[in-house]
Amino acid sequence: MSHEPPPPSEAVVEDLDRRLRAFYDLMVQIYGPERLVLKAGKLMALKDLRDDDPSRRLLGLKKIVYEDPSLTELTPESGIIDELSRLEDELSEVLARRTLEDDLEKRIAERMQVRHEEYVRDIRMQILKEDGGPETPETTRKLERLKQLDAITLSRPALDIMRPRSLDEVIGQDQAVKALLAKLASPYPQHILLYGPPGVGKTTVARLALEAAKASPLGQFQPEAPFVEVDGATLRWDPREVANPLLGSVHDPIYQGARRDLAEGGIPEPKPGLVTDAHGGVLFIDEIGEMDPILQNKLLKVLEDKRVPFDSAYFDPEDPSVPEYVKKLFAEGAPAHFVLIGATTRSPDEISPALRSRCAEVYFDPLAPEHIRHIAEEAASRIDVALDPAAASLLSQYTLEGRRAVTLLADALSLALLRDASVKRIDEAHVTEAIASARLPRVSGVRAEPTRQVGRVLGLAVAGFQGTVLEVEATMFPAKPGRGQVRFNDTAGSMAKDSVFNALTVLRRVTSQEQVGRHDFHVNVVGGGQVDGPSAGAAIFLALWSVLTDTPVRQDVALTGELSLSGALKPVGGIAEKVFGARQAGMALVLVPKGNAVDVPADPGVEVRPVEDAAALLAALAE
Repeated sequence: MSHEPPPPSEAVVEDLDRRLRAFYDLMVQIYGPERLVLKAGKLMALKDLRDDDPSRRLLGLKKIVYEDPSLTELTPESGIIDELSRLEDELSEVLARRTLEDDLEKRIAERMQVRHEEYVRDIRMQILKEDGGPETPETTRKLERLKQLDAITLSRPALDIMRPRSLDEVIGQDQAVKALLAKLASPYPQHILLYGPPGVGKTTVARLALEAAKASPLGQFQPEAPFVEVDGATLRWDPREVANPLLGSVHDPIYQGARRDLAEGGIPEPKPGLVTDAHGGVLFIDEIGEMDPILQNKLLKVLEDKRVPFDSAYFDPEDPSVPEYVKKLFAEGAPAHFVLIGATTRSPDEISPALRSRCAEVYFDPLAPEHIRHIAEEAASRIDVALDPAAASLLSQYTLEGRRAVTLLADALSLALLRDASVKRIDEAHVTEAIASARLPRVSGVRAEPTRQVGRVLGLAVAGFQGTVLEVEATMFPAKPGRGQVRFNDTAGSMAKDSVFNALTVLRRVTSQEQVGRHDFHVNVVGGGQVDGPSAGAAIFLALWSVLTDTPVRQDVALTGELSLSGALKPVGGIAEKVFGARQAGMALVLVPKGNAVDVPADPGVEVRPVEDAAALLAALAE
């Protein structure tokens, strides 16, 4: 006799039905109603899920969770609770796997999207290149505007037309041209420093000298040798070496200016500077004395090594994506074998000794009035106009700069053409109007005179590279015996005041102690400017002697020299410039210390007489 289990109570049946519905609702939330129905249909579980028998409904759920349509075994109602627990555990694992898979799929999708965008961008760039580049209607319009601007031209500036075209046309600098060419057109060309006042042709001569050196059989420059010109006052650099237009710099990926394709790959790009542009030629630095001292030292290192090294923390020599030219620049540096020509208006003692020791030095002379007249006449011929001789002479009275003379000439022509477009001659009135517009003073207010004066002597001084004539005057008054005093303008400087006392000591030697002591003296340098004291000693002595002895002194004689207590005339500096200044002022005779005889220019254009002591000075002035 068999015993079947009693049927479950209604409470048990309701609990099973509630659990099965809850599990089903959970699966609906997981898969969604439509997807769950499709999934049940594929696994042949749809009919089981709709059955009223809890065991068959459980079987349908199992088919879906295990994804196995071959399941047929029914679970007794007494085991449904346990089977649901196992099914819930399985569903938890399924959910965990699904969450992980969804996350992976999301990341994969994002990565694929990035790759897709990069691919699309590369394809777009390739298509743009194939179709003619990244041009748009806007860029095309701007290009056309640039072409229209290029088509608009003016005539060449007057300074360009009137500039010398060969070394033979350079005026007043024969010695400097010869010295520069000898150092440049040589089997062993030298670095060179050019000294001289502004506007005398330093830049022009340097450029023309390179062309002459190219044609010289001894020269080392190739026909295509470059002439790279830069102003030292404008050269700037970043201590971080982010920017250095002179020597070159490395544009690291994080800094602006790096190439996009290299920056995106984290590759630094070395960019050579002007020293590499000048390789095989000349690097001309105007106003080299204005350069930053640290930048000057860096330039000196390049002059020695003849290469510019590059370094960057971002450079990886093992990176296969680094271009070969970048590897070569980092490994070997950029070539920088050139001849340096530096020009300056500063005096040599203001230039770095390290720079001077590596360079030959060439001095450009100040221009004389006849040079200015010649320059003006040559410039006028280049623009096909005639220049009145009086107009050329007037120009020479207001400037000793060739560039300024040419500018004034162009101004005079412009003013003349403004009134009459057919003018072909520049006369004195045109130049006078141009000078008045520029408000220029005369170059020298002191001129030689064919007269003699008591107590007035013409001395010589140097301002920059230009010699000037100084008026030294003296007067005297009766004083109490042994109480004589001396007054001298303080603005002339303490050294000049010392020269006054030296001059008085010598004056006592050549006259008498008593005679000097009976007078008060007042010595004045007209204009009150700062005077190089020692070199004014001779002029001060002669002014005191003239007023003390009431002897008129020639006003067409200028002199310079330091006077010692014994009356000897000691050498001083700036002889060449002082002689040019005296020549400009129309002096007939220049007296210099005998020790400066070797410093007198070869063709001074004025009589220069070396003297050795105070007695010789007095003899020359008494003529």
